[in-house]
Amino acid sequence: MRVITFNANGIRSAARKGFFAWLSQQNADVVCIQETRAQTHQLPQETYYPADYHCYYHAAERKGYSGVALYARREPDEVRIGLGWPECDAEGRWLEARFGNLSVASIYLPSGTSGSERQTVKFDFLERLVEPLQARRASGREFILCGDWNMAHKEIDLKNWRANRGHSGFLPEERAWLDQLFGPLGWVDAFRVVNPEPEQYTWWSNRGQAWAKNVGWRIDYQMITPGLAERVCAATIYREERFSDHAPLIMDYDHVF
Repeated sequence: MRVITFNANGIRSAARKGFFAWLSQQNADVVCIQETRAQTHQLPQETYYPADYHCYYHAAERKGYSGVALYARREPDEVRIGLGWPECDAEGRWLEARFGNLSVASIYLPSGTSGSERQTVKFDFLERLVEPLQARRASGREFILCGDWNMAHKEIDLKNWRANRGHSGFLPEERAWLDQLFGPLGWVDAFRVVNPEPEQYTWWSNRGQAWAKNVGWRIDYQMITPGLAERVCAATIYREERFSDHAPLIMDYDHVF
């Protein structure tokens, strides 16, 4: 089973840069997209609803902002939109598809880089997210949570970690939350199951030569339940073309889809 997660930084922009032509060659079973930045009426069927997939969008109420999508080769048994609280659902941040005992979700966490007000929103989101994550772990289902979490976990996960210890995305409180996620809450960072190497990044600033010099952050993840950990086969960050300021994260699982 191949699962791709990708922050498009505007799905229409990514389409112009060749994302859908590339996707058609990837043989993916599930594709999770974040930051679509579009309402569904702005997305023509022929481009944004690939013929090989069942396609679902959860747009933000605010135009040109946030939003997630999920494409599935197999029709889901159920699709769940949102997490049930307005601050999350109005911004289009959670879309979950269920296939038998497996759920795959496209999730986009808030960024706190624009100032203290949005960082407070981010901290509140993280606090409120714990309960639904606990409920999903306790359900007995297997989960793959795909998305842009807007946080790097360890020093290995960003190039300039010393300079960013006081910046949103690598704050002590954010890292401690990820410690909790991968510790007591029992989730697994699927990428690190198969790739322990440094300089594995998924996002690069548009400033300077960050992309060319690989001065990046690993903030896009596939978080999985422990039952899937032994089924992780491969992980690839695709950098041969640039569709966004993020790169697609491609993961293969030994799981019948």
